[in-house]
Amino acid sequence: MATSNSADPATLYDAIVIGTGISGGWAAKELCEQGLKTLVLERGPMVKHIEDYPTATKQRWDLEFGGRNTPAEAARQHKQARTGYVTSPFSKHWFVDDIKHPYSETKRFDWIRGYHVGGRSLTWGRQSYRWGDVDFTANKNDGHGVDWPIRYEDIAPWYDKVEEYIGVSGEKLGLPQLPDGKFCPPMELNCVERELQKTLADDFADRVLTIGRVANITGENTRPGRSPCQFRNKCMAGCPFGGYFSSNSSTLPAAERTGNMTLRINSVAHQIVYDESKGIATGVKVIDAQTKENFTYRARIIFCCASTMPTTSILMQSKSERFPNGLGNDSGELGHNVMDHHFRTGAAGIFDGHNDKYYRGRRPNGIYIPRFRNLNDETRQNNFVRGYGYQGGASRTNWTRAIREMSFGEQLKEELLKPGPWRMGLTAFGELLPYHANKITLDYDKLDEWGLPIIDFDVEYKENELEMRKDMQAQAIVMLSAAGFKDVRGYDQGSYPGLGIHEMGTARMGRDPKTSVLNAHNQSHAVPNVYVTDGSCMTSAACQNPSLTYMAITARAADHAAKRLAQGEIS
Repeated sequence: MATSNSADPATLYDAIVIGTGISGGWAAKELCEQGLKTLVLERGPMVKHIEDYPTATKQRWDLEFGGRNTPAEAARQHKQARTGYVTSPFSKHWFVDDIKHPYSETKRFDWIRGYHVGGRSLTWGRQSYRWGDVDFTANKNDGHGVDWPIRYEDIAPWYDKVEEYIGVSGEKLGLPQLPDGKFCPPMELNCVERELQKTLADDFADRVLTIGRVANITGENTRPGRSPCQFRNKCMAGCPFGGYFSSNSSTLPAAERTGNMTLRINSVAHQIVYDESKGIATGVKVIDAQTKENFTYRARIIFCCASTMPTTSILMQSKSERFPNGLGNDSGELGHNVMDHHFRTGAAGIFDGHNDKYYRGRRPNGIYIPRFRNLNDETRQNNFVRGYGYQGGASRTNWTRAIREMSFGEQLKEELLKPGPWRMGLTAFGELLPYHANKITLDYDKLDEWGLPIIDFDVEYKENELEMRKDMQAQAIVMLSAAGFKDVRGYDQGSYPGLGIHEMGTARMGRDPKTSVLNAHNQSHAVPNVYVTDGSCMTSAACQNPSLTYMAITARAADHAAKRLAQGEIS
């Protein structure tokens, strides 16, 4: 992909897209393919597909110090490292320097960030699940939050479009709470996972185990510039084969092929310019991350896709006489209703059997057990609303089990050359309700190196989530025990907001401008040429991974924007 850090401030672009991650890549592709001259702003450096994946073909022994962080390196990622995600030597370079990019915590929030072209599309878990009407009607039905202004039928055609383009492997189940999609062939369950699958099918009328639906191409289904998954399970290093979907391998090259995209890197967008007389936004203010120069770029449409917290920060900094509390913030909801998924609770056990079996390859995927709580009167719970799903998998332990052994000798060495017993774990991902009190604010007393206010988090789990966690652990124990697993042990390792890396809310969609920031097409209620399509637009969190929904919502909004622009409804 070509870049131009001399993008012309005198040019009136048809569109500006802020961010190059999951949502930004899709916005760029869709707008460019509809003929719009589009400036794409990325606050970090360039990452070229294939060329700029430094660890993609390396093993641990190829890395200095075996990939271990030096004390100096560790000190610069102290908040990132407490999550465990940045400790891998193959992916730590994708995550930010906490000292260079600080934030504050009234209450602990584990904020995982990657500032570079492609953003977290390079490191996402690729789990791709549709939401069902039970999710889009949840707020209305149980009174938490505000009603979504869309329903499943509104987004279903866009799920189709996204799935067919990115390549999602999986199997059809016919479940209303987890609608089927356009799938590549499913990856295979191993023999122990099939044991649990059979138990659920035989003994639990409300539960199903399936292979994860994952954005890794399988079978004969290739995509432009991409090959099928090679089953290396090195996805977070960056995939030179393009086996999994990322902005770098897919949407940004598609946008570039149109000739309509200008990509400007090292561009810290911090304010949307509002024209009081016209009642529309006219451009975006940018600080060059390296030179600290200030620029203003103009456009007829602006798409905010910087990810939830940066997008909302930009909107909050975009103050004017009309919007003293942030662009489009007539409702006062901007920055509120922070959501994520709570997890790190479940159970694990040993399966005594299939010791003559193993598996081939390194499947970059696990199993999924869809939500089965609070779907109808029969599954309704008295102590919590909404629900959760399980991810996990089975594998055979290896020689590392000797770490806990106190014995030694020839017999031990011989035993360690053999695969260990089968072990399976289930980890639940639960929904966090949209609480107004869970919010971010800007701290103007603490500025980053570009002179911009840092974000402060005031977010916590409340009683509904804590009650749900008890059931998440208990039901994992029940299912594994029913399938004959031994030494089944439940666990709750504790989870803080942000750790799920599914932060949502803060600029939610809604039907009423008095209680929401965006309308049914992701437009600002008050500033119709500003669209917000990353996680900040979400009205509730469901319990499924949200990235597929971000992409579908973005494609839908981009189509809406391009048509309105062509019809002269947006000037």
